[in-house]
Amino acid sequence: MTVQLLTPEGMFAPVPYHHVSIGTGTRQVHVAGQIARDADGNPVATGDLAGQVAHALRSTARGLAGAGATFADVVRLRFFVTNWSPDKYEDFVAGIDSVVAELGIPQPLPPLSAIGVDYLFEPDVLVEVEAYAVLD
Repeated sequence: MTVQLLTPEGMFAPVPYHHVSIGTGTRQVHVAGQIARDADGNPVATGDLAGQVAHALRSTARGLAGAGATFADVVRLRFFVTNWSPDKYEDFVAGIDSVVAELGIPQPLPPLSAIGVDYLFEPDVLVEVEAYAVLD
């Protein structure tokens, strides 16, 4: 296995992700920011943060698979969420939870950041996700 996930004692807990990942492989995979668009560029789950998170993660899985990787190879996830506020946390997590089993996303999650931004690609885009993975 090329990725080891861990949370050393004394780091902030509980959180739904590990604080540290160690990638021991040599081939890096970087999946560009994925948003809630279908293969033809049509909006998906408009106005639904949980639905957009789930769709963006499915697209991220496709990108990883194209490089021969899975979420088990991911060393870091980065989410950008428009107009972030704490009341969005439940929907954000619900979107992740809805695809964990389907996509084989490790639990706890790999290290991640959720960054609030004013806006993204188009006004209807509520979330964007980037993934970084390490392979053999």
